[in-house]
Amino acid sequence: MGERRPETPAEAEGTTALFVALGKMLKFLRERKGLTQKEFGKLVGYGPDAISAMERGVRIIRPEVLTQADELLDAGGLLLEVIPDVEEAMTRTRTRHPEWYRDYAGLEAEAVELHFYANSGVPGLLQTADHALAVFVKRRPFLDQETIERRVADRLSRQQVFDRDPAPIVSYVLEEVLLDRPIGGRRVHADQLRRMLQVGQMQNVEIQVMPTKVEEHPNPGSAFNLLTPRGRGQVAYTEAQGYPRLITDLEEVRKIADRYGIMRAMALSPSETRKLIEQKLEEL
Repeated sequence: MGERRPETPAEAEGTTALFVALGKMLKFLRERKGLTQKEFGKLVGYGPDAISAMERGVRIIRPEVLTQADELLDAGGLLLEVIPDVEEAMTRTRTRHPEWYRDYAGLEAEAVELHFYANSGVPGLLQTADHALAVFVKRRPFLDQETIERRVADRLSRQQVFDRDPAPIVSYVLEEVLLDRPIGGRRVHADQLRRMLQVGQMQNVEIQVMPTKVEEHPNPGSAFNLLTPRGRGQVAYTEAQGYPRLITDLEEVRKIADRYGIMRAMALSPSETRKLIEQKLEEL
């Protein structure tokens, strides 16, 4: 991977300001047209959570969305004019992850397969904007508001991996406790469960839950990710208390992949998982 020049504080501030201003413009045009976030989202192929994140400036409005929106919202070419600025900002945004995280972020962005085991927190690619915000607001030591907004934007920008063509193969094994812990409160948690249901419907994604009542578990250790970058061998990634580790040793990666395969066999099937999530949602 080639090295990229780190984004300066001034550039970071300018990038954030662009997304915020563009989000406000999009909201104004949408409301002028009389469309709800849900209605507009259906027209451009995104859910209401994603549209909300775009309008709040915490998710990048991709050029293809701007192109559609310009026509749908009768913007008269206004949104088309900012596409070059957005493309430049997207390039800079790729450097906004912490230095220790950038190698992983690059691998994730180009991976043809992504597999996640999570036991204490909802994986970033599944999080709603409000869930991510609640996570960073409550993190200790406390983060300043600018850092929180930047990290939420960074997390949501990673979710564009789902929009790639061809789409990567993605799977999750989530511990059941993640469905029960109401991060951010009841409303935020309900939206998070709906987000899981939405992503789980994608043709290239499978979400499975490991029931708490399972008496045997092949992985008593930490959460991990398995990635297969295009044209390269599979690698693993773990993080504990802020200490990341990108694992490339073939034998060590094989052992982690073996444990993941056993967990997928022990977990609920995707259809059973969907029913469980729907049940948890009804109980809220």
